Amino acid sequence: MCGIVGAISNKNIVDVLVEGLRRLEYRGYDSCGFAVIDGADAKHPIERARTTARVAELAEQSKDFHGTLGIAHTRWATHGKPDTQNAHPHISNGLIAVVHNGIIENYETLRAQLQAAAYVFTSETDTEVIAHLVHQQYVADGQKNLALAVKAVLPKLHGAYAIGVIAQDSPKTLVGARAGSPLVVAHGEHEHFLASDALALAGKAQSMMYLEEGDIAILKADSVEVMDRAGQLVQRELKPMPAQAESVDLGPYQHYMQKEIFEQPRAIGDTLANIASFGPELFHADPEEWKKFDHILILACGTSYYSACVAKYWLEDLAGVPTQVEIASEYRYRTTVPNPNALIVVVSQSGETADTLAALRHAQALGHPYTLSICNVGSSAMVRETKWSFLTKAGTEIGVASTKAFTTQLVALYLLAVSLAKRAGRILPEREKEILRELRHLPKALQAVLALEPQIIAWSDAFAKCENALFLGRGMHYPIALEGALKLKEISYIHAEAYPAGELKHGPLALVTEKMPVVTVAPKDELLEKLKSNMQEVKARGGKLYVFADQDTEITSSEGINVIRLPEHYGDLSPILHVVPLQLLAYHTACALGTDVDKPRNLAKSVTVE
Repeated sequence: MCGIVGAISNKNIVDVLVEGLRRLEYRGYDSCGFAVIDGADAKHPIERARTTARVAELAEQSKDFHGTLGIAHTRWATHGKPDTQNAHPHISNGLIAVVHNGIIENYETLRAQLQAAAYVFTSETDTEVIAHLVHQQYVADGQKNLALAVKAVLPKLHGAYAIGVIAQDSPKTLVGARAGSPLVVAHGEHEHFLASDALALAGKAQSMMYLEEGDIAILKADSVEVMDRAGQLVQRELKPMPAQAESVDLGPYQHYMQKEIFEQPRAIGDTLANIASFGPELFHADPEEWKKFDHILILACGTSYYSACVAKYWLEDLAGVPTQVEIASEYRYRTTVPNPNALIVVVSQSGETADTLAALRHAQALGHPYTLSICNVGSSAMVRETKWSFLTKAGTEIGVASTKAFTTQLVALYLLAVSLAKRAGRILPEREKEILRELRHLPKALQAVLALEPQIIAWSDAFAKCENALFLGRGMHYPIALEGALKLKEISYIHAEAYPAGELKHGPLALVTEKMPVVTVAPKDELLEKLKSNMQEVKARGGKLYVFADQDTEITSSEGINVIRLPEHYGDLSPILHVVPLQLLAYHTACALGTDVDKPRNLAKSVTVE
């Protein structure tokens, strides 16, 4: 979601700020801006540029700016519409400038208090209260100590935040603070940086540190100090900075989403690299503790939630472990009965998803000792805060609609299911070798599915003319239908819903007409005959079926039924293959409609606010 970049140096840092924002574009945003001060001029005003266009437009504006101290931001609107007035940075009385990720839950109360103290608000945001509060404290204490002013304000803020703060008359200091939202401090040569994501600064610094909950960082060109919540100076572990940002060249592809769909064989191959057996070692778990949990609770949001729903079938069928899946944003707001023998599994591409992190912390507060994260970012808060972890190797995913992150999550969850099946003695050594062979064949099987793209493009023209679509699946393919519907509505803006096919007659059948395409996931499994009956219910009502079937399902194209055949049936791993054509269908439908595929409206890549 929102992105922060800050820098202090003895040289011009405007290009660093803009390049940092450019690298954070993949997270999603609807406005961006920066504010800079020239430290060589004690009377230099805070200069600001903001736009609701892309970072490229901000880069054009930046050519007229010079500064040795600055903060920059990409905003995804929460409080206030996406316009220039609400874009960050926010400035109080020409003296204090602030950028902020997160949400201040008590901003209305703070806003009223500040208005009573004669502060004038020029935006609808919650962030502007931070700028005015810091200004009020900075002026009132008489010391003109920016770090102390920020420290005094933080207890008044209820909610989540990562902030960067500068003061016009303190051009040698950049202050950052965090609670609930990530913030990185990076060390360069006679310059230091802040960022919400290390990717923004890759190759710009030699080392970095992650601020911990409640930390305040005071950055100068030649030094960094970190205070903890109690105000004590502390040392945080330094880590090497990435040498350079991962390549984000489009190559022969039209959009990042298309590129990432076609990267899935590589991503899955990388995720499975060097795996020769199943067990606790895959998850960095202690073998003795691995034996102690007997239930699983998976917490996730969005696409990751659907991967967890597939995993429930695997975990209960293969491993025999009772498994519950909950939407993370709902879990911590209801009364639950904690089971200390349950393994809490959190699933997130970024490892910074606010709702999932909050759910994890809630579970830990309830006394759950066993926690596991499945994540694509090894340095994320989620990985650092769980007892065990498994890192997927999807690589940077720029398209907002997740593709390769989803399929690598499925692979990781399948590895968990097989490892627990082995723990329970439910798979013999020969079957373990067979599963390894099937997993190693996955990239090749996916390549064969991707070769279906031309047939799917032919379908996309018909979908582009529709306003609604229905997706059907049964068993472990029902969550795949959910994911297919999500992809279509995310990037094409066509209303789409998914149902278990057996539920058709309990309501959704009322929606079926010749104008309603019905996408059906039809693998050759034990539910196929039931699914065929559900398809006949659709056909009898004049609905048009679009079926992704396995080779030997004996479903053929006819009037009202369009069929694309996948090259082979893949048993328990079938959901990983069947989701790919649904991704391609959504992608090409969006292309036919001319939407902004990689940056769909109102959405963000990394959802770091609740």
